[in-house]
Amino acid sequence: MFVILLRFSSNKVQAGQFMDGHKEWISRGFEDGVFLVVGSLQPNAGGGIVAHNITRSDLQSRVSEDPFVAENVVSAEILEIDPAKIDERLEFLLG
Repeated sequence: MFVILLRFSSNKVQAGQFMDGHKEWISRGFEDGVFLVVGSLQPNAGGGIVAHNITRSDLQSRVSEDPFVAENVVSAEILEIDPAKIDERLEFLLG
């Protein structure tokens, strides 16, 4: 399981120009069964994504395709979590 932090860079002012492509990139992540949660980092610091069902190298490739990342609107950090204990409602993450 992964957490991706997309923190705004100094190029944040360009976000509107690439928003449609960024939203399409997010939609593909859900359609492909990779993204579980997407939301904003508060206060107005960027975005966060919870992902699974993908290798780290494939996730790195996917993240690099985000127009926000490609155009330096955000910097991306990928954190990998190896769950040791999990609520039964989330047991599918262990697979």
